[in-house]
Amino acid sequence: MAVAFSVQSGVSGAATAAVPTRPVTQPALSASASAAAAATKPNIVFVLTDDMSSNLLPYMPQVQKLQSQGTSFSDFVVSNSLCCPSRSSIFTGEYPHNTGVLSNEGPNGGFNAFHDNGLEKDTFAAALKAKGYRTAMMGKYLNGYDPRSTVDGQQPYVPQGWSQWDVVGNGYPEYKYKLAHNHTIEPHGKKNKDYLTDVLSKKGQSFIKESAAANKPFMLEVALFTPHGPSRPARRDKKDFPGLTAPQGPAFDKLPTDAPPWLARQNPLTRSEKNTIDKKFRKRAQSLQAVDQMLGKLRQTLIGAHVADKTYVVFGSDNGFHLGEYRLKAGKQTAFDTDVRVPLVIAGPGVAAGRTSHAQVSNIDLAPTFEKIGGAAVSSRVDGHSMLPLLDGGSAAGWRTANLIEHRHAQQAPDDPDNHGTESISPPNYHAMHTNSYTYVEYDSGAKEYYNLRTDPDELHNIAGRLSRARLAKLHTALTRLKNCQGDGCWSAGHP
Repeated sequence: MAVAFSVQSGVSGAATAAVPTRPVTQPALSASASAAAAATKPNIVFVLTDDMSSNLLPYMPQVQKLQSQGTSFSDFVVSNSLCCPSRSSIFTGEYPHNTGVLSNEGPNGGFNAFHDNGLEKDTFAAALKAKGYRTAMMGKYLNGYDPRSTVDGQQPYVPQGWSQWDVVGNGYPEYKYKLAHNHTIEPHGKKNKDYLTDVLSKKGQSFIKESAAANKPFMLEVALFTPHGPSRPARRDKKDFPGLTAPQGPAFDKLPTDAPPWLARQNPLTRSEKNTIDKKFRKRAQSLQAVDQMLGKLRQTLIGAHVADKTYVVFGSDNGFHLGEYRLKAGKQTAFDTDVRVPLVIAGPGVAAGRTSHAQVSNIDLAPTFEKIGGAAVSSRVDGHSMLPLLDGGSAAGWRTANLIEHRHAQQAPDDPDNHGTESISPPNYHAMHTNSYTYVEYDSGAKEYYNLRTDPDELHNIAGRLSRARLAKLHTALTRLKNCQGDGCWSAGHP
């Protein structure tokens, strides 16, 4: 469902997927040559939220300030509306069918799949570090990562490509967690100073100062656990927005006409369920206050370190979230815009200020963008495309017109943080194609959805049954090309 803000938004399965053979990474430049080349490289600060829907943007003044000073993308979608598949696409620039990370856990999910599939050598961090960058990963990595576990003889385990590692396993409670600071474990308690977002903010500020003082280019990713449930705000923010209720747009508590079977069985929301939705939305807004404050402090630190003018600041989310739309309570994983269309704002050197781009960009485009910024070669196996040509006010003409969305249904374990009990529903397996004018969905069962986004922006009228056989055949062919594409072939497949 489209929302009326300049950045718009919108929960997997364990099917086996073949992961293509990966070429050996080319050797880096000599240390002296790499250092000389790196001295002129721009910096990158990437703030990634968890489960953030765009209807929360009005409660984040620092993000709004970033929008006024940079470019927002109104049609930024994720390759899979679930944490680990999406974050794997962000790290590598590849669709889930190529990373093989299809869910949060199991043989094809989470940290274990990412590690076992050899993806850690293929991240933007590895590429940038090879070009002389200091790289830091802070906060949430991938579900299943535990600082206390021994992996490849390391405990805590630090993947290749990262100069500094400040990562938490279970940080959703925001207090009482263990943080892997490189190869040591830092335990944190429940005092105000231990609030995770604030801890990451301070570490991020220190990393910026140290990198600037060393005259080294840097890439900092701060990946938050908020506003993901339980959406725990800092104690100072617990009373913010008294009486705030969840937005009730046209899709709230409504079923689309000719809804697919899994959705058609949803009952109208009860008054109690609506009250719960209001409380959840309020807590989500409260929990993001510390994130917004962190963004402001990181940007102020860039100014103080005299590197703001050569630093790209990127703000986004790994997936969206629905709260009451289409009679669905709390969750994600659908192909609706609530779940797949998420905020993306970029400011930095040469980036057009106060502009909104309507290009069909995806989370697979982040890795090649970061690599291009750092002067690293983008491998032909990368499915995404650098967004740099879109950042200086350039036209979206020639850009892809369709993005792929994948979903694999999986039974969620009781301890999966994305298991919201009876509230969360994982649809059956599907592939979807998202364009600026329609969303087309094919389920493995044979069910289909087609929403005309120009006449039906809230996705309330499934007209797949009214399309001609010829039109459906063309859509099927285009979607099949996307769901089977690899590397450079995904760019051409994105132009149906």
